[in-house]
Amino acid sequence: MVGKHREVSAETAEVLRSLRGVWDEEAVDELDHALLAAGYAAARHPGDDELVVAALLHDVAHSPLLAASGQPHDQVARDWLTPRFGPRVGWLAGAHVAAKRHLAQVDQAYADALSETSVRSLARQGGVAPVGPEWTRHPWWDAALELRRCDDAAKDPNAPVPELHWAIEVVDRLVGVPR
Repeated sequence: MVGKHREVSAETAEVLRSLRGVWDEEAVDELDHALLAAGYAAARHPGDDELVVAALLHDVAHSPLLAASGQPHDQVARDWLTPRFGPRVGWLAGAHVAAKRHLAQVDQAYADALSETSVRSLARQGGVAPVGPEWTRHPWWDAALELRRCDDAAKDPNAPVPELHWAIEVVDRLVGVPR
């Protein structure tokens, strides 16, 4: 079993490294964005490794190593993460677009603070709209909103970026790779 966990860890590190130099029209590349989002999640929710890994990998569909095949990137994230890290990690990453749509609907200050890139992507993702009760009544919904806030904060090119090895240590802890 440890061998399988090491494979997940190595695959995750490879996918994360593939995000260096991949840009989604933000001020940081996708690797720095992933590391920043995970760092914010860890700072705000110490000990919640599932939330940290979901924040780290919520945009995994941007990796050139994954064939996204035209599916929405939140769905790709959910589908890739769930078998590797469990249902909560997959669900949280898969809910980050719904959380954005919801927050933009119910919180004007949130909507006003979105970057231009986020506003454009929100329009492509269906725009500001209430999400159904399958989201808002879900037991992990509050964590999905928190992941979304970490995602939004993780676009500052001047923020100190956590090291990749730190993120892999969190992944290893979550999947049970002994240290």
